[in-house]
Order: sequence, then structure tokens, then C-alpha cells
Amino acid sequence: MPEQKYRFNPKTLNFERIRLSAWQKSKRTLLALTPGLVVGVLGIFLVYQFVDSPKEAALRRENQQLLLQYEFLNKQLGEVEQVVYDVRRRDDNIYRVIFEADPLPESMRQAGAGGVDRYKDLSGFASSELVIDTKKRLDKLTRQLVVQSRSLDEVASLVLRKQEMLASIPAVQPIPDQDLTMMASGYGMRIHPIHKIPKFHAGMDFTAKQGTPIHATGDGRVTFADYSTNGYGTHVVIDHGFDYETLYGHLSELKVRNGQRVKRGDLIGLVGNTGLSAGPHLHYEVHKGGEAVDPANYYFNDLTPEEYARMLELSRNAGQSLD
Repeated sequence: MPEQKYRFNPKTLNFERIRLSAWQKSKRTLLALTPGLVVGVLGIFLVYQFVDSPKEAALRRENQQLLLQYEFLNKQLGEVEQVVYDVRRRDDNIYRVIFEADPLPESMRQAGAGGVDRYKDLSGFASSELVIDTKKRLDKLTRQLVVQSRSLDEVASLVLRKQEMLASIPAVQPIPDQDLTMMASGYGMRIHPIHKIPKFHAGMDFTAKQGTPIHATGDGRVTFADYSTNGYGTHVVIDHGFDYETLYGHLSELKVRNGQRVKRGDLIGLVGNTGLSAGPHLHYEVHKGGEAVDPANYYFNDLTPEEYARMLELSRNAGQSLD
């Protein structure tokens, strides 16, 4: 039974029972519950602030794991960047040097990207700095790989071009050693056999029997195969490409025609004595970039060091040419 409360009425000099209205009862109840509610709310606030719920704890662990993965990814990116740098260094300092190509410009290598902020959607988060930095490195690396891939494609084409060039450069004697009777004269100032005056000899004379086979010294296309009054008599000119050209003079017979493609070693004519010539021989010239050069520098494919030294000695000691 609830406790009854009374109060003294001085007018009636009696104790009267206190009767509370519903509002007063509600008010008293609220006042009594207020401290508990305050303490409860404060407690809940503190719990939510300092104690994770199971879901929050799981999300926090997941975030920590993601951060670890980002750090690991950044480490891997560093390793890949080093590999790309090494490939780039070999590309510029080895491959392109071998194939006589210019290195790629640094501006192209860096593969920069301008324009609007491409990473604004990643801003505003606790880990934004790490995520944006990783994304920037990945984007830059992707662009550099595209540039490097194109560069290696270019090097591959240079490889094919280099193979063609090596086959085209005049790199053998037009007449093998076993078919020669002697080396008559080399490149340089010589006494002309007809005019008997010092004259620059722009090629090398190979003395051989009339009708000895003459071979192309490199791949190319015949641009002249006929008789001429310029002193060479019946002669052949081959354009090898890559700024190289060879001339074969004083032939007795032609074995090629204008416009014909030839390979190194192909028969192009026979030794003769046509034009301004003092005896059967082959006058052989090598031109680089339109200028005559010493043919002796281009016999690296078929002579041993000893044979090459002997050939140089014979060609340079001769005081008179045969044409």
C-alpha cells in the first residue's frame, strides 16, 4: 500500500491528506528520473566515443588492413619504377647507341599530364593523402610504360634496319685473294700510268687475269652498268643504301643490268682492260655520303688480321696506279 502523506491545516487545526494531481505526479516522476536519464545519456555518449561497437571494430580492422595494403603497394610501385628506370637507361645508353639513334627527350620520358585536378574525388578522407599519392605514381608509371613500349618498338625496327645495313655495307673484297695476281695500287696520291703525273687515286686496283669474276661487295641496286668515256670504261655502280655506293671499273664483260637487285657475293662482271687502263685489273671505289673513301677500311668480313695487314702494305707501297 503506498505511503500516505498529510499536512497540518492551521485554519482547521487538522491534518489533511495531501492529494496530488496527475500533472504534479508526472512532474515529480520526471524530476526523479532526470538524473538517471542524464547519467544514462552521458554514459551512452562516452561509450560510443571510446568503445567501438562490433561493426565499428570490424570496419576499423578493415581500414588498418587497407592501409597496410597501400603501403605494400607503394613498395611494389617503387620496385617497378626502378625496373622501368633500368630499362630506360639501357634503351638510351645501349640500344640506341648501338643503332645510332638519338635518346628520347626527357620531356617525353617524364610523360607529364596536365589539366584539371584528376584526384579531387579522392580528397576529404582520412587516408586521402596516401591514396592520392599512390594513384599519382601509378598513373605516371602507366604513362612511362606506354612511352617505353613505343620506344622499344622503335628499337625493334632499328634492329631489322641494322640487319639490312650490315648486309648492305661493302664489307668484302670484290675479287678473292686466291684470284689475284697482285695488289697494284691503293687509295691516295699515285702516278697516273697514262698521263705520268701525280694524281689522286680514289680507289683500289686489283690485278687479276682477264675474265676473272668480280663480285658485289654488299647488297644493293645497280644504278649503272654500261660503257662510259669518263675513264672507267665498262663499269658498274651499285647503290647500297645507307649513303654507301661502290664502283667497279675497266670490266671486260657485264653480268648485271641497270636497276637489278644484287646480293653480296653475286657475280656482276669480269676483269678487263677497258677505258684508261694500263693492263687487266679492277678499279674499285667505295663512296660514303657522296665522297670517295679508302676501300681498305671495308674488308672486315673476309680477311684475317694478317691478310689485312699484308693487303695494306702492298696497296700503300705501290707508287703508280693502273688507271
